[in-house]
Amino acid sequence: MHSERPENSGILSVNGGSSSIKLALFDAGDVRHPVLQGRMARIGMADTTFSIQGPHSTDHFSRPVSAPDHAAAIGLLMDWASGQIAGDTLAAIGHRVVHGGPAFLEPQRITPAMIEALRHLSPFDPDHLPGEILLIEAFRRHFPDLPQIACFDTAFHRDMPRVARLLPIPRRYDAQGVRRYGFHGLSCAFLMEELARVTGVQPAQGRVILAHLGNGASMTAVHAGKSIDTSMSFTPTAGLPMSTRSGDLDPGLAWYLACTTDMTAEQFHHMVNHESGLLGVSETSADMQELLAREADDIRAAEAVALFCYQAKKQVGAYAAALGGLDTLVFTGGIGENASVVRARIGEGLGFLGIELDASRNAAHADVISTDTSQVTVRVIRTDEEQMIARSVCRVLGLGARNGGD
Repeated sequence: MHSERPENSGILSVNGGSSSIKLALFDAGDVRHPVLQGRMARIGMADTTFSIQGPHSTDHFSRPVSAPDHAAAIGLLMDWASGQIAGDTLAAIGHRVVHGGPAFLEPQRITPAMIEALRHLSPFDPDHLPGEILLIEAFRRHFPDLPQIACFDTAFHRDMPRVARLLPIPRRYDAQGVRRYGFHGLSCAFLMEELARVTGVQPAQGRVILAHLGNGASMTAVHAGKSIDTSMSFTPTAGLPMSTRSGDLDPGLAWYLACTTDMTAEQFHHMVNHESGLLGVSETSADMQELLAREADDIRAAEAVALFCYQAKKQVGAYAAALGGLDTLVFTGGIGENASVVRARIGEGLGFLGIELDASRNAAHADVISTDTSQVTVRVIRTDEEQMIARSVCRVLGLGARNGGD
C-alpha cells in the first residue's frame, strides 16, 4: 500500500488517547482529504481492534488484535507502519499531546528537552501523557530523520482570562502550575477555522459556544476567536459528565470515601476516570446510543441520559452569561454530531437565550439546526483533530500550498 505521492510530501497525524490511537496520512499540498486513516480501538481490553481505510478498497481492513497496554499497541502499529509507510514519502509527523502544562503554548518541533519536560508533566495527566510519550519515541526510532511536531490540546485556551484560569485553592499551588488549562483544543481550533470558512470571519469573531460532546465531553466559550472559559480544568476529568469520567464533583467526596470505604487516592482516580459518568450512573453502558435505546425500559439508562443533558444545558446557560449573550452554538463530537435527541434535550427550554431548534433539521443532522427566526444560530460541525494536527505541522514547517484554513 505504499503511496504514489511525491517524495517528502506526506504528513502523518498521530492522535493517541487513553484507550485508542488514531492516525491519518495527508498530502502537504491539501490537508483536507486524508490519503489513509487508521484506528487502534479499545486498547487494554479483550476486544481491541485495528482498522485501516486506505486509498483503495483492497487496502481496507479491520481485525482483532491483542494489545493489553499502550506498549503492545504501539508495537503493532510500528510493525504495520514498517511495511506500509515509506520514510521517503513523509515530510513530518504530528502528534496530539493532551497536556502542555504552563510552558507549551503553541505547536512546536519535538526535541529531547521537550520529551524530558513532558515526562515531568506526566502527573498532570497520567492517563494520556505516558502513552503519548511512548508514541513519540517509537516514531522517532522508526523515522529518526523526520521532524516531529507536538500539537498541544491545551494551547487553544492559553489566552483565557486569569479569573477563568484560577482555582480557588491556596495560591502557592498556582505558582506550581495548578490551574484551569482546558482541553479539546485541537477540536476547538478546527471548529473555529471551519466556522470562519463557512460563515465568514465576522460570525466567527462573535460570541460562540463550542459543545464537544463525545466519550470526553467539554464546552468552551469563545469570543473574538479566543477561549474565555472552558469546562475541563486542570485535568480532562472535570466539567460535564462523560462516558466514564465523572465531571465536576464535590471535593469532599474523596475524603468521605477514604473514611468509609478505605478508598485510596489511586482507587478514587480510577473510579472518577473509568467507572463514572454514563457508565457509573447507568451501571450498564458508557455508550450514549445504547442508553438512548434502553431508556424507555431502564430507569438507570434514563437517568444517565437526563443527567448528561441537564448538565450540558446548565453549561450553555453559564457560558452565555460569561459571554454576555450568544450568537452561535456549535455541536460536535460523537454525541454532538450524531445524537439528535440529545441536542434537542439540551436546547429545550433555552428560548430565553435566543436558541430555537428546528425539529426536522435537527433530526436530519443538517449543518444548521436552528429555525430561520432563532436569534442564535445552532450548527453541527464534524470535528477533525487529525486534520488540525496536519494543518499545524504545515504551519510550523512552512509546508504546503493549501493548508485548509490559512
